[in-house]
Amino acid sequence: MSRAPGSHHREVVRLAGPAFLALVAEPLFLLVDSAVVGRLGVEPLAGLGVASAVLLTAANVFVFLAYGTTSVVARRLGAGSRAGAVSAGIDGTWLAVGLGAVTAVVVALFAGDLAGVFGASPGVLDEATTYLRVSALGLPGMLVVLATTGVLRGLQDTRTPLVAALLGFSANAALNIWFVHGLGWGIAGSAWGTVIAQTAMAVGLATVLVREARRSRVPLRAHPGRVLVAARGGVPLLVRTLALRGVLLLTTWVAAGLGDVPLAAYQVSATVWSFLTFALDALAIAAQAITGRALGAGDVVTTRAATRLMVRWGVLGGVVLGLLLLLVRPFVGPLFTSDPEVQAAIATALLVVALGQPLSGYVFVVDGVLIGAGDGPWLARAMLVNLALYLPVALGVHLAGDWLLGDGGRQGTGDALTWLWLAFTVFMAVRATLMWLRVHTDRWMVVGAAR
Repeated sequence: MSRAPGSHHREVVRLAGPAFLALVAEPLFLLVDSAVVGRLGVEPLAGLGVASAVLLTAANVFVFLAYGTTSVVARRLGAGSRAGAVSAGIDGTWLAVGLGAVTAVVVALFAGDLAGVFGASPGVLDEATTYLRVSALGLPGMLVVLATTGVLRGLQDTRTPLVAALLGFSANAALNIWFVHGLGWGIAGSAWGTVIAQTAMAVGLATVLVREARRSRVPLRAHPGRVLVAARGGVPLLVRTLALRGVLLLTTWVAAGLGDVPLAAYQVSATVWSFLTFALDALAIAAQAITGRALGAGDVVTTRAATRLMVRWGVLGGVVLGLLLLLVRPFVGPLFTSDPEVQAAIATALLVVALGQPLSGYVFVVDGVLIGAGDGPWLARAMLVNLALYLPVALGVHLAGDWLLGDGGRQGTGDALTWLWLAFTVFMAVRATLMWLRVHTDRWMVVGAAR
């Protein structure tokens, strides 16, 4: 049975409200790192930019542990099988443990090589390598947090991840300040603070999942066959995420080729963009949970009505965030660095970031709807097309780098970053167009407990 329009609003608010606060807390980890490390100088801040790109790629390529798990768990819950939903979550968590251990070893062993891909200066490379080697220890915890958060969201619980995120952010902020400036550990101290906070979050969320499994009488042991099925089901979302990370890594590479000052400014502007992304992604989280449960119950009418509502909210949210960023952008740079050239470049870049927020709001909500519907294969193909179209645009900015920088002054640095962010906005526009074409069909709305 479809729901009344008022219930759609209440349900979106109930799920998106805590998810919004939790998702805002997550990028604050990186914002705190940037603010604390930025006081050490341009090279450490630029090094954090390179290391963050590698670390976030290493973790976020496995974002299907959250997104895919949310969809599967929500579908089974909508079909009336809570035990089946929890069992799928246990499988996903064991998969996160295995993937996290392997990824941590790879990042730790090849930290220097991974950071060197971006072609940054030797000083920046040293800072990035130091941060990466320490941060690799936190990757298993980061992936377990992704998986367990996805399970709880699929069970329509966004409050528990909120509590974990707030506690984790508070611990991360305190530890970063103490380790970096109190104990004088430099950029390594920032990495240690994040490792400890992420691992503590993983332990707390895993404990909640264990209790849920016991209540539902679901065994906790790893079942290799089911874990492999979970891994196979995540392949389309893995491809989609790898292509998206390719876009973000390519953008960071272009920024690194422009020099230390543009790279440092890009690190801050990209961190702000990520912050706004996570804020808008709260509606995408609600979209995943609502879409998965509604389609699991065979309710196409609710699916379509909720989609229209959340898209409107996504665009409106983007407008509001864009206006707020326009108001505060002159004050953002000084929070992260005392270098006037970096500050000027940050303010220029954030103008483009602010204007692109309504577009981001649409993209993230529709992305969440299609993930919740289990439309991973289409998302993978669409993102590969986006990557292919973005390549010549980004390479054009790279080849024009010297001309854009001019004499290397503030104006040149700002112009170069403006063109880089405009190129990224073109990528988002193409992505939005493809999603609009898909969501206006009925091919993605497959009903039942599994797709």
